[in-house]
Amino acid sequence: TEHTQPAHQDKPSEKHTDKVKEATGAKSTGLDVGAAAPDFKLKDTDGKEVSLASLSKEGKVVVLFWFNPDCPFVKKHFTGDHKTFNDLDAKYKDKNVAVIAINSGSPGKEGAGLERNAKAKKDWNIGFPILMDETGATGKAYGAKNTPFTVVVGKDGKVAYMGAIDDNDGADAPGKTNYAAKAVDEVLAGTNVTTPKTKPYGCK
Repeated sequence: TEHTQPAHQDKPSEKHTDKVKEATGAKSTGLDVGAAAPDFKLKDTDGKEVSLASLSKEGKVVVLFWFNPDCPFVKKHFTGDHKTFNDLDAKYKDKNVAVIAINSGSPGKEGAGLERNAKAKKDWNIGFPILMDETGATGKAYGAKNTPFTVVVGKDGKVAYMGAIDDNDGADAPGKTNYAAKAVDEVLAGTNVTTPKTKPYGCK
C-alpha cells in the first residue's frame, strides 16, 4: 500500500533507500539489474578455470550464488530433504543453464579454503563448480554481502535477477518461491523477469 510521507521525513526515507541499495550491492558497486555482469576467471575445487565470458559465449544463462558451507543459511539448501541448488542444476542442466557457486571467503575465514569446499562438494553431491575467490575481487564486483546471495545472468551477459534465492529468510528451511528458478524460466521464455530484485539474506 502506497502512502505519502510528510516532508520532515524525507531524509530518513532517503537513508532507508540507501540501506536497501546497499543490501543489494547497488550502492557499493553500481551493479544493478540490466547492467553487464562483471566477468571473472576463477578456478574451481578441481583446479579447472571457469570464466563468465566463456559461459556467455556458449549462450548460457548463468545462476551464480555465493557459498559458505558452514553458513546455516546455505546449509538449509543442501541438507535433509532440501536440495535447492542441486535441484536447480538438475532441472536446467539440459536447457543451457549453468549453476555456479562462488566462495569469496578469505583464508582462515569460516567455510573458506580449497579443502573445506572440496569436502562440501563431495558430502552434498554437488555436480556444479564451486569457484574459489579468496581475494574477494569477484564478490566485491557483484556486491555480494551474504551467502547465499544469488544472481541470474541472461544469455546477453546482463544481470536479470539479483537478491535472495527464495522467500524464506530464516535458517530453518527453503521458501516456497524460488526467485532464481522463476527468473530463469522467464529468461528462457524471453519474457520480462517479474521479480528482478529482492533483498538478500544469509551470513555476512
